Formats: sequence, structure tokens, C-alpha cells
Amino acid sequence: MRRFLRSLFLSLVLCPFAVMALEPVNINTADAAALQQINGIGASKAQAIIEYRTKNGPFATTDDLTKVPGIGEKSLVRLKPQITVGTATTAPTSTAKAKGSKAK
Repeated sequence: MRRFLRSLFLSLVLCPFAVMALEPVNINTADAAALQQINGIGASKAQAIIEYRTKNGPFATTDDLTKVPGIGEKSLVRLKPQITVGTATTAPTSTAKAKGSKAK
């Protein structure tokens, strides 16, 4: 019984971390610590992503990650399920509203 309770307690304590790991990391907004939570990204690649993003602006797609030195096509295939560039639905809606207001 004691072993069961210990296992249950550990499961409850670690559960939030497992859920957080399932969320894709936004490579446009993540800091170095968040980028390093991505399986396959260490400190140097995280810094390279931040430097590229600072110099060139936000990534338009996850495929743009291959423009970062040290990240190739094979790495991208492994990283893609773990990353995002944010929601694409917000920007077009704002643009559509802005275009609609110009027509008036």
C-alpha cells in the first residue's frame, strides 16, 4: 500500500511537467531556457536561434529554422512536432479588418 501511495504521489507531482512538455514551443517568443526544453536543442543551438531571430526577425514558418546555423533538414524533421511559430489565424483576421476599413 505504501509503494502505491508513493507512486501515486510522484505521478501527481510530475504530471504538470508531462503536460508542459506536450505543448509545442514557440520559437519566435521562447527564451533560451524554453528553447532548451526542446529535445535536440542545447544551449548553443538555443543561442543561435535567438541570435538569428534578433537579426532577421521572427520565423514565418517552422521550416525557416533550417536557416539557423547548425540546424539542417534532418534536425528539422525531429524538431517539427515540438515547435511552433505561433498562431496563424490572428494576423490574417487583423489584416482583413484593416483592408475592410480602407475600402470605406
